[in-house]
Parts: sequence; structure tokens; C-alpha cells
Amino acid sequence: MVEIDMDLSFDAVYYEPDSLRYELGKTLKQKYQDLPWIGIESHNRIPEFTSAENREFPKLKRHLIIGIRKTHKYVGNHKVSDWLVPYTSSGCRAMCLYCYLVCNYNKCSYLRLFVNREEMMLKLLKAGREASEPQTFEIGSNSDLVLENTITGNLNWTIDYFARNGRGFLTFPTKFDMVEPLLDLDHRGKTIFRMSVNPAEIIRRVEIGTSPLETRVKALNDMAEAGYPVGMLIAPVILVKDWKRMYGELIRYLADVLSQKVKKTGFIEIILMTYSFVHNAINTEAFPGAMKIYDHCLMTGRGRGKYSYRPEVREEAEDFLRNELDHKLGSMKILYIS
Repeated sequence: MVEIDMDLSFDAVYYEPDSLRYELGKTLKQKYQDLPWIGIESHNRIPEFTSAENREFPKLKRHLIIGIRKTHKYVGNHKVSDWLVPYTSSGCRAMCLYCYLVCNYNKCSYLRLFVNREEMMLKLLKAGREASEPQTFEIGSNSDLVLENTITGNLNWTIDYFARNGRGFLTFPTKFDMVEPLLDLDHRGKTIFRMSVNPAEIIRRVEIGTSPLETRVKALNDMAEAGYPVGMLIAPVILVKDWKRMYGELIRYLADVLSQKVKKTGFIEIILMTYSFVHNAINTEAFPGAMKIYDHCLMTGRGRGKYSYRPEVREEAEDFLRNELDHKLGSMKILYIS
């Protein structure tokens, strides 16, 4: 069994030299002055990382990469937001065995911080002003901003700045519980906070290096009490052995411990797991003792080395989850199941 404690320290910093021209770059240089700093041409091209063996993946995650974001293309989205927005970080320090960033970036799903936050915020404000109606911008689809906030303070800055100057809403999901710095911000209801949950055993054995279920739920309750609009993701749903027992227990637990405010005002998103050949290759070598989450009997290929649950399996899971949620958390609207 693989279980790794949540450790947010780093072994080295790889940085684009121009990033030190920005105020945040200078701040990070001071914060991590005792670590080795290694200059790189681009945060997207670090040869010793791309050529590393799969078993080195956990070590690569212990490096912090600092650069300047050059891609600012918004992608339309019609689930909980209108737009997916590239923002202040990409990748993550955690090592969830299913993470789609691993599929997209392979071993390069390490945490990258981008120091040009003012440029990104100005684009957000412009997009909000020019829209015909208020838009919701998903700023956390490529990273975990609550985790990043412990390093940069960017989320505090973002929520405050957008509350005073922005039109529309920001939203982001998280698997971390470090929300105390956000509770007293004057957010003005413009930031929608979403907490991802899973059965405790899945969190321990699959969502490696993230916060435990109990503290995630407390963080969700606290954010709701602080006046933030909130939602909850049951994601990804992983159909391992005894999955009905696990998710049934999870929903019963949530019904017991979620605050009345979350139950009355919050919404639910449900996402079933997708997997890939890349995941399987890295996990087999980097985490040989980890829970096996790919089941060829339940999953089918969907092209480009990706796998999803077979239609009849998905239907069974969806029916089970809807029924359990309807009985235990019927006041919370299910926005979608995907």
C-alpha cells in the first residue's frame, strides 16, 4: 500500500531568469533562498525531467518550477463555468494516481508557478467587462489554487482584487483544507468555492499527498459560513472493489457532517474516472504498491490511449449515486454527471 504524508517542501527550484524581474519572482527567490536555483530556458522544456525514468516521478514532484505564462487562451466550458482560464499555476505537488494532468503533461505535471499574475488578471477583467452578461471563470482547472496559495498568496490577492474590480464570478476546485487565509476576505460573493471529496480509503491510497476527508469537509463548511457560494465534487468516482459500499458510506458521512448552509445552498458535481496508458505506465513503475484503479473488465478504450467506463457500467454507477444522494442529500442539486 502506498500512502505518502502531505509534505509541501521542495528540493530545488528551476526558473526562467526573466521571472525574477517580476515582484512575485523576487519574493519567491527570497523565500526559497536556501534551495538550489537552476536556470532553464522554458518551464515547458526541462530535458532532465522529460528524459527521467517513470520511477523517478515522485522525485520530480519535489522540484518547484517558476516561469512566465505565455498562453492566455480561454476555452469554453458549460458545466460549472463559462470559461476555463489559464491562471497562476499549472501542475500540482500532490500525486493523485488518476490526475488528468499526468495524461496531458506526462512526467512534467510538476508544480509550475507563473509570476505574471497582473497580466492574467487584467485579461480576466477585460473578458468580464466585454461579455454581454456576467460570466463564470474557472481559474483552477490546471492546478490546485489552495495549495498554491500556501506558497504565493495568489489566491488571497485574486479573490480580493476581483471582488473590487471584476464582473461575474471566479471558481476553482480543491483537494486541500488550507482555507483559513480566505475566510475573512471581502469576496462579495464573487468567488465560488468547490471542494472535491472521495471515500477516505480512496483519498489515502489514490489521492496521495492531499488533505483527508474530514478536514476537507470542515473547510467546505467554513467557507460556506464565510459567505462564499459553494459546491462539492464527488470526483473522480473510481469503481474499485466494494465501490458501492465505499460511496454509500461517503454519502452517509456527508449527510451527517455537512452544515445546513452547505446542504441548503450548495450544489454537487459528479465525475467518473477516466484513465490512460500514460497513467498506467507511470503508476506501475513509480507506485508499484498502489491500489490498482484500472480494470479492463469495466473500462473500454476511447482513443489516444485513454480509457473510460463502459456505458452499462456508467449507467449502474450513475443510478446508484443519484439514488443515494436523493435519499441522503436531496436538498443539494446535482449539476451534472460526466
